[in-house]
Amino acid sequence: MSDAIEGATPGFLVWRLSMKWRVALDRALAPLGLTHAQYSLVASLLGMERAGLRPSQRALAEHTGLEALYVSKLARGLEAAGLVERAADPSDSRAVQLSLTVEGRAATGRAVEVVRQLVNGLLAPLGGLDGLDTEAFTQALTALLDVPVPAVTGSSKE
Repeated sequence: MSDAIEGATPGFLVWRLSMKWRVALDRALAPLGLTHAQYSLVASLLGMERAGLRPSQRALAEHTGLEALYVSKLARGLEAAGLVERAADPSDSRAVQLSLTVEGRAATGRAVEVVRQLVNGLLAPLGGLDGLDTEAFTQALTALLDVPVPAVTGSSKE
């Protein structure tokens, strides 16, 4: 472990790891014309479609952890690029449903393979994607994500 990280808090390490992975994913996806945020949207959309779902922008925002307004902006850009279709939800006139176009499915499939190879390399110290340590790491991350964010009370001046 580098001297700069020795003694670091868990929060700092999570931040550094997320930034390292984000930069690596952005670089790997750039030749495919996607950013990490766009990839998160189309890859999640692909998975949801494979499960038989046609999610609304809001449902996709909840799934990805992205802000609904940001998902809307990303979806508009992906629609302009011909990768995503946006359509009115027949059951809710205020909602917009998203789906991948044929081109979007093909592009997402290529991106998933690039990301899979990259993540396998990033997880090499834990045995790669199929490593036992990776499974334990995934379980620990899932447990942390399942914890509700506690309310923080502000300091009061007396």
